[in-house]
Amino acid sequence: QVQLVESGGGLVQAGVSLNLSCSASGRRFSSYSMGWFRQATGKEREFVAAINWNGETTIYADAVKGRVTISRDNGNNLLRLRMNTLKPEDTAVYYCAAAGKFSVLEYEYNYWGQGTQVTVSS
Repeated sequence: QVQLVESGGGLVQAGVSLNLSCSASGRRFSSYSMGWFRQATGKEREFVAAINWNGETTIYADAVKGRVTISRDNGNNLLRLRMNTLKPEDTAVYYCAAAGKFSVLEYEYNYWGQGTQVTVSS
C-alpha cells in the first residue's frame, strides 16, 4: 500500500506556470506507475498524464500535451507535474494516483491522494 499527498495547488492567473507535487509513503514508490488526473466541478474525473516506474515513458492527454510535464524522483518518493501557460479550463482538483501498470485508465489506479485545487483566473 502507498499513501499519496498532493501539494502545490492554488489560485493563479492565466498564462503562468504551476508546479504540483505528490509525496508518497508506504510500499516502495518505484514499483508503481504514477498518474495525474483532474476533476472540474460538475465534470467527470479525467486523465492528465502518466509516467512509468523508472520515468522513461510518459503519456499526456491531448488537452494538456505540450504544456505539461510529468516527472518523478524515486530517490525521494516524489511525483511532479509542471504546468505551463495555464488556462481557465485547467481549473480543477488535481489528483495523483498509483497503479501496478502503466495506464491512462482511472480504474487501473489503486491508490489516490486527496487532491489539490488549482484555480486559473482569466
